[in-house]
Amino acid sequence: MTKKLIFLPLLAVAVSVAAQDAGDTTDVFFQHLELNEVVVTGLTGETRLSHSPAPVSIISSRDLHSTAATNLIDAISRQPGVSQITTGSGISKPVIRGLGYNRIVTISDGVRQEGQQWGDEHGIEIDPEVVSSVEILKGPASLMYGSDAMAGVLLFHPARIAPLGTLQGSVSTGFQTNNGLFGYSLNMGGNHDGFVWNARWSQKLAHQFKNKADDYVAGSQFREQAFSTMLGLNKHWGYTHLTLGYYHLQPGIVEGEEEGSTSSTYAISLPFQHVYHYKAVWDNSLWIGDNRLKATIGYQQNQRREHEDDADQYNLYFRLHTLSYDVRYLVDNIGGWKLATGVGGMWQRSQNLGEEFLIPAYRLLDVGAFITAAHDLGPVHVEGGLRVDRRMLHSYALEDDGEERFTDFKRNFNGLSGSIGAVWQATPQLNVRLNVARGFRAPNMSELGSNGEHEGTIRYEQGNRDLKSEHSLQADLGLDFSSEHLSAQLTLFANRIGNYIYAVRDLSQETGEIAEEGLHFYRYAQGDARLLGFEAMVDVHPIHQLHFENTFSFVDAQQLHQPEETRYLPMTPAPRWISELKYELSHHTTFSSKRSAINLCNAYVALQMECNLAQNHYYMADNTETRTPAYVLWDLSAGTDLHWKRRHVASVYLTLENIFDRVCQNHLSRLKYLDYTTADGRTGISGMGRNFCIRVTVPLSM
Repeated sequence: MTKKLIFLPLLAVAVSVAAQDAGDTTDVFFQHLELNEVVVTGLTGETRLSHSPAPVSIISSRDLHSTAATNLIDAISRQPGVSQITTGSGISKPVIRGLGYNRIVTISDGVRQEGQQWGDEHGIEIDPEVVSSVEILKGPASLMYGSDAMAGVLLFHPARIAPLGTLQGSVSTGFQTNNGLFGYSLNMGGNHDGFVWNARWSQKLAHQFKNKADDYVAGSQFREQAFSTMLGLNKHWGYTHLTLGYYHLQPGIVEGEEEGSTSSTYAISLPFQHVYHYKAVWDNSLWIGDNRLKATIGYQQNQRREHEDDADQYNLYFRLHTLSYDVRYLVDNIGGWKLATGVGGMWQRSQNLGEEFLIPAYRLLDVGAFITAAHDLGPVHVEGGLRVDRRMLHSYALEDDGEERFTDFKRNFNGLSGSIGAVWQATPQLNVRLNVARGFRAPNMSELGSNGEHEGTIRYEQGNRDLKSEHSLQADLGLDFSSEHLSAQLTLFANRIGNYIYAVRDLSQETGEIAEEGLHFYRYAQGDARLLGFEAMVDVHPIHQLHFENTFSFVDAQQLHQPEETRYLPMTPAPRWISELKYELSHHTTFSSKRSAINLCNAYVALQMECNLAQNHYYMADNTETRTPAYVLWDLSAGTDLHWKRRHVASVYLTLENIFDRVCQNHLSRLKYLDYTTADGRTGISGMGRNFCIRVTVPLSM
């Protein structure tokens, strides 16, 4: 198995197949974003980024591919206002402006990605290779994707359909030295007279990561494989696409009980997990004059199996079925107004199939309806909308060894969401944005009904079935400035959340069997909170080839009317400053007179500094969190497209992360709180040390 995985990336590097004529290659990597040309889809359907009153970040395909990362969320986590809760190098959960878990809606293949996202060590079950670009919507302004989008929406867009009459694909591979990560992906798609298809297979494996303090971290190795295919028709009347997907992740579980090892292994040792995600999506779009009717139906099955003592016997085993639907009608122009209206929801059934239990089996039904409108008033663009939701939840009783583990109960939740905002083009260089939005989120089953040991988090977790729905009111004020040699953005936000739900440690309950098992006892609490913060970006480019970009993200998250030890909300990211100096070596290709010569196109080198300031605002009670000191990391990267005989034959990206091999802990790393002490007295496990990454992509066409 391992030998095959090593051989395939090396084979992919050796492949050199001409892709397309160099004259057709679009130079998009170094173009500055023109707000009037970039189209986003997360608010009211397709609209220009310059017309978005809510803050939206765009990550292009080249940005994704040139970023060294071990998973999809890791690849986007350096965007302003975005961070990640990590469990080693294989598992990451997104955080937007200090809010995560079920407060972020993830859209992939046109449907909400529904797995076990309530868990601390439950990542996003999406193959990074299928994602072509990403929209990050910050705040509860999106009314099209359901009530849980209080923090925002992550929209993962698939690759574009192949042009009519073409057959094209790619082979890509990557390697990282720190954790020995090998990965490869094979893709092919075509378009014959409007019959379109696409298929991709990806595989990845990594041994334990290491750092100078912990050596190799036991349990941090993982394996991943994924397959997806799409069949469809693209015609003048619209399109219909059927997408099928399979994803399998096998991560180890880092417990922190073993001392670091000086050797590494790809073999997965106990305890570990198996995570399977199956997906089928039928996506349809029909033109009705200048308007569109869109209908999407999706089925997902998520399986999470946790093995503690026996590789052939699972302890925890969750199986979640999700059937989702979304129907919307998009009106392009009616009296100068752009309208979108629709209905959507989902049905879920969760089952417990293991020998141990953490959350009860349950059934869930969601229904919702929305309407949005947008209009131009001269230099001012206004838009807003409303959404109503109803969630019906039924938890099933369970007896374990003659004792009642879970009780039978039903809860219904109703919510109203809305937003209104405007963009004023004050000058050709300056846009002013203002948006006010109300969000809603019902508590999930983990928060309501959990009662059991969770090996993956080294916790005993207890829910509270009396929890109320969260509701938020957020205001955003943004300024965008762009000139020939300077681009700048500033976004201020204030968020007031009623009935905010969070998990806290309770030392008084860590007795008896819980203490004997070495578990931490966590329960769910609720209170009123307010979050204040901002994101700032300044990009100075005195000449076209040189860029000096700086971003700063800050959020202060507090509970209202609380003493010092319980004032600050848990899992709040530290203030972060990222600075990058980039020089474009060859913005335009100059071909040699020799047709056999290899030329560089879009070549660049970049030096990046990431400074995470100290997090002194943390939830102190019962050692739920501890202070995290400041640290600085330096990265060096380079990349280029390779052209041979005027054809694009490959793209190569190189990155050296953590150049000075700094030992550090991120405040949102769960490994920081493991019961493990190094020889120098440091508690918890630190992040990855120095890491050299290489990625090669070879385009194919016939």
